[in-house]
Order: sequence, then C-alpha cells, then structure tokens
Amino acid sequence: MLGRVRDVSRRGLAVRWAGGVGAVIPLLALVFVLATLIIEALPAIRVNGLHFFTATDWNPGNIYGVTEVTHGVAHPVGADYGALPLIVGTLATSAIALIIAVPVSIGAAFALVERLPKRLASTVGVTLELLAGIPSVIFGLWGAMTFGPFVAHHIAPVIARNAPDVPVLDYFRGDPGHGEGMLVSGLVLAVMVIPIIASTTRDLIRQVPVLAREGAIALGMSEWECARRVTLPWVSSGIIGAVVLGLARALGETMAVAMVSGAVLGAMPANIYSTMTTIAATVVSQLDSAMTDSTDFAVKTLAEVSLVLMVISLLANVAARVLVRRASATALPVGRGI
Repeated sequence: MLGRVRDVSRRGLAVRWAGGVGAVIPLLALVFVLATLIIEALPAIRVNGLHFFTATDWNPGNIYGVTEVTHGVAHPVGADYGALPLIVGTLATSAIALIIAVPVSIGAAFALVERLPKRLASTVGVTLELLAGIPSVIFGLWGAMTFGPFVAHHIAPVIARNAPDVPVLDYFRGDPGHGEGMLVSGLVLAVMVIPIIASTTRDLIRQVPVLAREGAIALGMSEWECARRVTLPWVSSGIIGAVVLGLARALGETMAVAMVSGAVLGAMPANIYSTMTTIAATVVSQLDSAMTDSTDFAVKTLAEVSLVLMVISLLANVAARVLVRRASATALPVGRGI
C-alpha cells in the first residue's frame, strides 16, 4: 500500500514538473526572440536614432560604394531609413480590418447560435473554420486579381465622390486607385480575421447557460436586450481575447498585404486608397536586397523595424489583458431596468 502511494506521488511530481516546463518554454521562446532582435537591431538603433520614427525616407544608400562609420557602426554612404509610413500602414490596415471584422464576426456568431437551423449553422461553421486555414498567399492572389479591382471600380469611386470635404473625412476623397492600397489591404485582412473572431465567439456564446438567457427573457427582456445585457457581458472577456487573436493576425500578416498594398516605400499615404506598405510586408520584400549590403546595416535596420512590430504586438496584448480584467470584474446586469 505504501509503495502504491509513493508511486502515485512520484507520478504527480512528474506531472507538475512537466507542466512547469511546458509553461516556461513559451516564455523562454519570447525572451529569446526579443533578445535576438534587440542584439541584431542595436547597431541600427545607434545610427538611426529617433529620426527612424519620424522620417519617411527608405534609402539603403550606395551599397556597392564606399562605406562610412557613424557611432562605430559601418553603413553605406547615403543610407537613410524612416519607419513612420510603415508604422502608419500597419496600424491603419489593422484598424480597418478590426472595424469591419468585429461587428460582422459577432453578428455572424449570434446568427449561427441562435438564428440559423442546426444543419445550416453546422455547415456555415465548418466553412468559417476552413476559411481560417486558407494560406495567406491565396487571399493575396484573390485580392490582387479579383477583389482589389472590384473595389477600385465599384466601391471606392462611390465613397470618394460622396465623402464630405471636411477634415478627417476628406481622407476618403481622392483617386480610387487601381485595386491596390490601404483600403483593399484592410478589407482583405478583414476577410482573413473574420473566421478567427467569429468561430471563437460562436463557441463562447454556446457556453452561456441557457437558464441565464431564459431568465432574462422571463423578466421581460427582448431577444436583443438579452443578447446585449446578458450574453455579451457573459462572454465579453473571451471576445476581447478573440479580437486580440485577430489583431495579431492583421499586424503580422505578410504575403497577402505585400500583394495588395502596392509595397510603396518612402511615402505617407495621401488617402485611404493610396498605395502603401506595412512592417511585415517590408521585411519580406526588402530582405533579399538587404542581404546584398556588405555592411549588414540594411539587415540590422530590418531587425529594428521588426522589433518595433513586436513591441506594438506586445503592447496590444497588454492592453487586451487590462480590458479582460475589467470585463471580468463587471457584474452581469440581468434585470436592470426591468
């Protein structure tokens, strides 16, 4: 009997150790990636300075000519890098994607759970999961060859003609373009993000206790009030997590954005239809040419801009955790106003 107890204790200890190691590995991986980026980017940080975040030029300089040394770092003559357009493009396309994807995803999740027949809901749910697994290059090809030209010829001209000529809204005026640019990139990202948020939200809504919803309806709430005051608060923290997953996909998307954005460096977008680029798309499009820099300064600069993208992603996750804690601490307003 005593030997059996010892055997169970050893198994429990082994499970605890395995769980602890499994929990530490992701943290170590994050620290390793962050430390690698910092080490690789330090030379570029010393040379580029704060000018890197305010400048718009992206000029690798004369990579085949004489090099010069600045702050102990060798780099090509005339090298001048600015990441402001890349940061703006990354944040703008991700914002467009979330503005469109979040309400559509939540509405689709409610329709799948509460409105559609079970067989149809199951079919649509499988379709959503299949969309989430499609490679990004397929979305990029679809956006460049079909969706982008459709937006440029049928949607963007209508918005550009009817947008008010007032500050902020005049950003929607101008040349609709030819199927590439910020608007098309944001819409393609929205299509890629919707399956992630919708499928996660659907599973969360299914976990809401039936008694809570039936009790709210019994108190006199309509179905809309029940969804707004009971279901959404119940799953709000989970929805925030789903939105963060979608935001991470939008921030880090590479191939699809590189194919539909126009991949234009060194210029701020004049309007929402302008060609532009993002941090991730710039890294993948400029890496080959950066490898030809004998000083490796171009590669170091790409490491610096990658570090900026990682910091943006970490800040978004920290903000999401704060929102989740606040949402989790909010009591359900069942019966309020009845």
